[in-house]
Amino acid sequence: MTMSGDVLLVEDHRDIAEMIYDYLEGEGYSVDYADSGDAGLKFGSDNRYDAIVLDVMLPGIDGFEVCRRLRTDVGLQTPVLMLTARDTLDDKLSGFDSGADDYLVKPFDLEELGARIKALLTRRQRNDRQQCLRVGDLSVDLATRKVIRAGQPLTLTPIGMKILIALMKASPGVVDRHSIERLIWNDLPPDSDALRSHMYNLRKVVDRPFDTVLIHTVQGAGFRITDEP
Repeated sequence: MTMSGDVLLVEDHRDIAEMIYDYLEGEGYSVDYADSGDAGLKFGSDNRYDAIVLDVMLPGIDGFEVCRRLRTDVGLQTPVLMLTARDTLDDKLSGFDSGADDYLVKPFDLEELGARIKALLTRRQRNDRQQCLRVGDLSVDLATRKVIRAGQPLTLTPIGMKILIALMKASPGVVDRHSIERLIWNDLPPDSDALRSHMYNLRKVVDRPFDTVLIHTVQGAGFRITDEP
């Protein structure tokens, strides 16, 4: 089964690069190519890729430094598979310390390269799903704390964000009032009007501008968020 995605290949050895390039394109990937560490760093900084295949021994800065800068200076989370002819434990540890996700020693089979890229992309997709909560047309990105409903960004207070995330993680189940109060105020909750006020403000942002109500009060139990009728 082929996969699709955008891959950056950073490899200075022309024959190896052409072989990998042709193989990945045949597997359904769109591939950009860089033949030096400096070019790889620029490509990785300026563009969005689903995976990066990065050689260690490169003209200019080496692959370890490219990976480190992409992680620390750019904040890139893209999966990185490092290629090297060096197979010592210290070299592998250096690769992982720089932020690499996987390590493949030359020479290698193209099928193994393809399998490792697929595994990295599958893991990334699974992590992305875990980082994003969805109920109906409402989504919360847990990494960036961005809240969007029907394509419209929403601005919540810090307490409103805590309540919304708790409700969405439990959806379509009910979260009782005591659990929400402990989430916000630990063991020192204020009077009941405080939670009522926060729920009112949350509903005003999440529900009031839209046709469908998502946040519901369950009498005697608590609150739930669902797009079920």
